[in-house]
Amino acid sequence: MDLQIRKLKAIEYLINLQDEKILNKIEETIIEYKDSDSKVIKPFSKTQLITRAKRANKDYSMGKFKTQEQIETDSDNW
Repeated sequence: MDLQIRKLKAIEYLINLQDEKILNKIEETIIEYKDSDSKVIKPFSKTQLITRAKRANKDYSMGKFKTQEQIETDSDNW
């Protein structure tokens, strides 16, 4: 389902909504989102990327990593 259809369905839901508690929750969520910096995505600087890559290489050399199979097993156990 594309974004426009989802938006229209949400609007339709809101128009028909009769429960004020649910509407209050929706409004609170919208306000929290607007007030937060979560919608601002800042790219890493070149220095940050290099630092992260060096740390990842060091961790790998020290055996601090998981295989794909280990991650899949972990996620199956969530």
